[in-house]
Formats: sequence, structure tokens, C-alpha cells
Amino acid sequence: MDHFSVMDELYDKKREVELGGGDEKIDKQHERGKLTARERIDLLLDEGTFIELNPFIEHRCTDFGLDAMKAPGEGVVTGFGKIHGRPVYLFAQDFTVFGGALGEMHAHKIAAVMDLAAKNGTPFIGLNDSGGARIQEGVVSLDGYGQIFYRNSIYSGVIPQISVILGPCAGGAVYSPAITDFVFMVEETSQMFITGPKVIETVTGEKISSEDLGGAKVHTSKSGNAHFMGSTEAEVLQQVRTLLHYLPQNNQEKPQALPVDHEASDDRPHLVDQVPFDSTKPYDVRKVIAEVVDEASFFEVHANFARNIVVGFARIKGEVVGLVCNQPKVMAGGLDIDSSDKASRFIRFCDSFNIPLITFEDVTGFFPGIKQEHGGIIRHGAKILYAYSEATVPKITVITRKAYGGAYVALNSKSIGADLVFAWPNAEIAVMGPQGAANIIFAREIAQSDNPEATRQAKIDEYRTKFANPYVAASRGMVDDVIDPRDTRTKLIAALDMLRTKKEDRPWKKHGNIPL
Repeated sequence: MDHFSVMDELYDKKREVELGGGDEKIDKQHERGKLTARERIDLLLDEGTFIELNPFIEHRCTDFGLDAMKAPGEGVVTGFGKIHGRPVYLFAQDFTVFGGALGEMHAHKIAAVMDLAAKNGTPFIGLNDSGGARIQEGVVSLDGYGQIFYRNSIYSGVIPQISVILGPCAGGAVYSPAITDFVFMVEETSQMFITGPKVIETVTGEKISSEDLGGAKVHTSKSGNAHFMGSTEAEVLQQVRTLLHYLPQNNQEKPQALPVDHEASDDRPHLVDQVPFDSTKPYDVRKVIAEVVDEASFFEVHANFARNIVVGFARIKGEVVGLVCNQPKVMAGGLDIDSSDKASRFIRFCDSFNIPLITFEDVTGFFPGIKQEHGGIIRHGAKILYAYSEATVPKITVITRKAYGGAYVALNSKSIGADLVFAWPNAEIAVMGPQGAANIIFAREIAQSDNPEATRQAKIDEYRTKFANPYVAASRGMVDDVIDPRDTRTKLIAALDMLRTKKEDRPWKKHGNIPL
């Protein structure tokens, strides 16, 4: 065989792999409103940076006619490339080959590239589009999933892991995305569920469509299994690129800072107008965030799930921070089961990857009710306490208005390790609100009074005068400073600068036992 024949054979084989399931199946993929694996990689990565790995791997199964069937690329494209000039590793399942079904060697390709990502300390991205396990290969397919789940778990907190759901993701396949840090979905074309609509109908008699059972809107609003949603694949892949702007490459690094205009004023005169002094009036905490952070830098996470708390990344003077903020316009900002889970997971991610935490607090307490109590609000609320307590990154709290009861303690109080706590002058820090406190403390006096309502109001006013301000807490060192709201950004810039070299150790242990 001459030199030219050898080279021709190489390029013929490469073309065969790149074509995947062939033109007809590629056309069907496009008809479903979906891109191919390679088109997705091209959209996600910086142009011309993708390097493919293991393109010629083949399955070893000879049962059920597979010995006569070729699977170019084994139904998954793996490799590395760059986003914003920084390396990432990834896989993209190819639905045109066996419906992207995962078999032994398909899983081997993914596991191999995950190991490379961990060794090199780079983010790992999975583009999921698969019909599930390759049934013809039997138990080795299940073993393949296990190989991936194990790496998801062991590399958690070591490198950022991102899952993008771009088609079906069913059965055991959903557990890999569930372990990763962030999950993205596309409206109408991507779904996640353990058991599909047909199985559910057979077992329980319930009828539901795939989209209503496990579509993007369901998982980003009801279940909380997904963090981000977009109307097209291109939009979602751009969101992934945006997210990576805020993340370090691994747990040994800090996020990249952006250059800033140090001459620009950091005063925020309009902040004082964003929060009504009347503690019963709602407002949108996002308006407070917008005033404090660098312009247009807030990138919200889990925006449609547990909307009574707002979390996300932003920059303050070019530095990346994680924000955890009560949202008074939803459930009066009270903490419930879902918001506890949402906040705790975000706090732990930020701590894993050296991102300072800033908490904007305006909370009435943990949300009351039989459903919450029986649903385990004690256990779920304890996650917030645990997450803040174990975090060693810089932790700063700004109490903008109410800080009542156990929720005050849980939301990064000094007692559980806050480095700095600032309070606005209208802050109310107490065991409970004036009305509830007066009804308990002065119950007998009110009952015995000739005018119970007048006495109740007088006692409410007395309690409010004594505790509905930040100065009692400040006198005990629970608040470091009472600040003018307009100076909030300036104070946070100085605090972040002061805490830049913070180091804090914890007692040795394998790991704690967070109340899951």
C-alpha cells in the first residue's frame, strides 16, 4: 500500500466518523429542531479550537445483530477546546448513531475525557442527547453509567461540571446531570425523567405528555432539577459560555477579575429609594442588586425556581461574587423548603470554587404551615445553616430591612461565621416581628386591659422602638457597622479587598454529614 493510499484511508475513516449516522438521520435530527453533536460543539467552543479524542473507538457487542452494525464514533463525540480562550473538556452525544444510546465503549470515551479534565483542572461540559442505555449490550451499559456517575461525584467540587440537556434524558441517564453543578435545558426539545409517560400510564394510570412531565419549564420552575432554560439550542449554548465567564478553572484557582474604571464613582444615591422603610411593603431585590454590582453583570441562577430567594453571580469592581438575596415580593421573602435547597446548593458551589458570598437579607422567618412542617422544613432549613457555617470563602451580609428569628441566624449571621455584617439604619433585628412579639410578651396585660386593642398597639410600638432597629445588635457586636444605604457598594468593595487574603481552617474530617 503506497503513501497516498494510507493517507486516503485515514481521511475516509475520519469522514465516516464525522458523518455519524449519515445524511438521512442528520436530516431527521434537524427536522426535530435539533442540531447535530458537531454543530453544537462548533457553537459552544471558540472557533477552530476543538480537538477530538478517540474518534475510532468501536463497540464490542455481537449480540442481537450488533456484530453487523457499525456505530461511527460510538454515538458520542469527545475532546477538548476553548471557551473565552480557556480550555474545557466535553462530550456531545450523537443522536444520529443508535439514538445516542450509551454502551460500554460510549461510556469509556466519556470517562476517559472526564479523567483528562480532572487531571488538567479544567471545566467539564456534557451535551446530552440520548435514548438511554443501549439495551442490546445489557449490563455493561449500566456499568458504563456507573463509571460516569462515580466520576461526577468524585470530581464534584474539584472542577466545575455543566450538563446541557438537548434531547431526551431518561432513566438512569438523568443522574449524571443531577450530580453536576449546573443543568441547562431547551424548551420543547429536551426532557428529563426517570420513567417516561408510557410507563407512568401503565403503572399508575396517569396520562401526561413528555414535555409536561419533564420539559424545561417543569424542571426550571417546579422540580428545580434544572437551573437555566432557553428557547433555542444556540441561546442555551451561549448561556453556558456566559456562565463560564464567572467560574474559575478548578478549585485551586479564583475566578478571573475583569479590568475596571477606577475613576468611576461607586456612590449609589438611588439605593435609598429601592427599599421601602415600611417593612410591610414589597419590593424587587433585583433592583437593589442592580444598584450594587457592576453594570449588567448580574447572572441569575435558578431564576424561575423558589422565587422567594434570588441567587446568582455578579461582579463588584471587576471581582466575581455569589449573591444570596431574599425576595420580599414573593412570599414576603420567607424561607421555605425549595428556597432552602436552592440557596444551600449555590452557597456550597461558591465555597467549592473560591467565590466570595454576599447575602442581602430581608427575611420574616421560615415559612409556616403544615405542608412545610410535614415536608421537612426543619431538615431543609438546616441545610442553609450548614452551608454557611462550613463555607470558608469571604462571607458578607447586608441586612436591608427585616431579620427575624432562626432565619436571621441561618442567613450568614456573625454567630455562624460571617466575616462582616452591615445593616441599613431601618433594619429590624429581633426574635420575631413586633406584632407577634407583643402578643406573646404582653398577652396578660393586653387581656386584662380596659381597651385591649389600644394596649396591644402601645405594646407593639414599645417593642418596635426597642428592637426594630440595628443598634441593639450592633451594641453586642452582631452587626459590624450601620451604614447609609447609598454607601453599600463602597463598603462592599472595601470589605472584599480586606478579605482577599482570608484563610480559615476547619477540623480534619473526611466530610461532614449535611442534613440531606
